Amino acid sequence: MTQVITLLRFMLLGRGPGEGGVAVARDARIDVIRGLALLMIFINHMPGNIIAAYMPHNFGFSDGADAFVLLAGVSATLAYGSLIERRGLVVSALKIGARLWTLYIAHLAMFILVCGVVAAAVTRTQNPLYIEAINIQPFFSDTLAALVDVLLLRYQPSYLDILPLYIVLLALFPLVYLAARRSPIATVLVSLSIWQAALWFGLNFPNVHAAGWFFNPFAWQVIFTLGIVIGLAMQRGIATPQARWLDAVALAILVGAYLAKTASGNPTGIALFNDWFDSVQLGSDKTNLAWSRLLHLLALVWLAMRWLPAGAGLLRHAVGRMLATVGKHSLDVFCAGTVLSIAGQIVMAETGFAMGPQLLVCLVGVSILVGLGIFLTWYQSLTLSGGPSAKPSQQASSQPR
Repeated sequence: MTQVITLLRFMLLGRGPGEGGVAVARDARIDVIRGLALLMIFINHMPGNIIAAYMPHNFGFSDGADAFVLLAGVSATLAYGSLIERRGLVVSALKIGARLWTLYIAHLAMFILVCGVVAAAVTRTQNPLYIEAINIQPFFSDTLAALVDVLLLRYQPSYLDILPLYIVLLALFPLVYLAARRSPIATVLVSLSIWQAALWFGLNFPNVHAAGWFFNPFAWQVIFTLGIVIGLAMQRGIATPQARWLDAVALAILVGAYLAKTASGNPTGIALFNDWFDSVQLGSDKTNLAWSRLLHLLALVWLAMRWLPAGAGLLRHAVGRMLATVGKHSLDVFCAGTVLSIAGQIVMAETGFAMGPQLLVCLVGVSILVGLGIFLTWYQSLTLSGGPSAKPSQQASSQPR
């Protein structure tokens, strides 16, 4: 009962037993799950390969992108929310601005690299279809106009659309965090209202070569906001309630999603549900965030908070440590994974989607991403805290990610 009262007090007033300025120990669950999500995104960005057929989105409504955005909200709160509490809004805004600039430059660099990879593939194979496959033909038909649109985030080729979303969401973070600090439940209700209003009025950010952004920020801000609320709860020391009935509800949602995705047609036989089963079996609306995606994600989040070991529990095994090294360096791994996935698509297409090359591409790509995470973790240990030449002030500090 005490946990429930504490949770209600937090949701209504943003208050808890902990203070917002108190540093929260890094939760290994965040890095491990984010690392897994990044590897799934890499595999899913190569459609047609055999491994992608076994990715979670084929057995449920949400996928790695949903988890990635939610964890972005959690991480932003733990990094910049505590900074707001300690140093104030101005210092935090400067830090966020620097991070936004890094994300923006990373997006532009990734665009140029992808265009280079595709141009090299087209030149070598004489197959112009690769240009159309990821929608970069505007860059080759009118390079100057395409570059201007890329700089303005109004042109997003396929698979290069998550970072622009994150840029917008992180820019809104201070406003959402300050609102959530006063009343998390009111902030979530406003977020849900914005989402539904955007659906009603057809709102989206402009994309000059598509109907709008593939990840509609008016919709996906809901997941980011929920991540902020979860991060704020961690700051405030809110424990997850021991609610078995919620465990049962979450499991029922996951089982129902599995049955709906793997069934052929409408397994209930109720004609009223025919269209719904057809739609979710083809894929729940990703652009405007279907309710089924959100509920499925919330069920996964609840069970993860309830049953995954906090602290270093997930790091006792080699797989957990490997995923954590990937998740700690999400921007670097995501950018590398996106470029590798484009190259992987080309390799698989040129080899006729034979089984051997498919498996080899996935294995090599995952190995490179894991190796990148391990290298960056080692390098960071030298430059921030582990190197013998590091200054004491450097050893005691860490940069919010």
